[in-house]
Amino acid sequence: MSADSVTPFGFEYLPVRGFLIHLSRSWRRMLRDHEYGPLVVETLGHAAAATGLIAQSLKFDGAITLQIQGGAELQMLVMQCTSDLELRGMAVVEAASAATDFQGLTGKARCAVTVDAGQRPYQGIVEIDESSLAVSLERYFERSVQVPSHLALVANDTIAGGVLLQQVPGESIDEDDWNRLHFLAETLADKDFEGDAGIQLIGKLFAEDDVRVYRERAVSFACRCSARRAEDVLKMLGEEEARAALREQSGIEIICEYCGRKRNFDSVDVERLFVDNVVLGPDSVQ
Repeated sequence: MSADSVTPFGFEYLPVRGFLIHLSRSWRRMLRDHEYGPLVVETLGHAAAATGLIAQSLKFDGAITLQIQGGAELQMLVMQCTSDLELRGMAVVEAASAATDFQGLTGKARCAVTVDAGQRPYQGIVEIDESSLAVSLERYFERSVQVPSHLALVANDTIAGGVLLQQVPGESIDEDDWNRLHFLAETLADKDFEGDAGIQLIGKLFAEDDVRVYRERAVSFACRCSARRAEDVLKMLGEEEARAALREQSGIEIICEYCGRKRNFDSVDVERLFVDNVVLGPDSVQ
């Protein structure tokens, strides 16, 4: 298994399907332009792994967005993954944050998972469980997707990973077997994702079971920011505010919070944006 991939698998004699995600290069790229503390890195990494797993578990064409808001010190966390497993995400935390655990960071936050498949988006909302994001999302699967699921997540500043186990709809499983699989998934640790982690890790976790592993899918970091979207930000700021900013400095710089890309606008750009009946050109020249 290459780094940055999702590997689906199933159990030969149990009505359970599973997915293993391993993020390395894309995860480090997501962190590159930010200075998060260790607790935020872990929480954002859990969100990255979980969103990739959710995207792989559903049949859709579009994007899934996981969003946490209303936390005690975590003002906002957004993680998005497309059906092609292109991932991006960011977090905003109070400057004076002193949280030492997940509960202190998220407080009474709520977690929303939005599936946008090109028609009317579907959104499921759950309150954040004080113990972990994994437990919170297990409740999402139970209430919104109605699929009993076990989720285990790990993350540090170099890797993010996890395992999602789901009961096959319409079939039943012995409670002891289901609890045993949950316990095995919970043994995951950061060190399990050092180097490659795929077939061998799945075999190690579920050594007592006959497991069939399917073809992995690559995961990549990708940001959908563009010059047009940066211009839209300026338009939302408003002509008066934009011109005031120009009077204070020679130009306006807009930085994408996902990828860190900087776009600069001078007085000519601002004039063009706020002139009526201007036909905008493409973002790039062919």
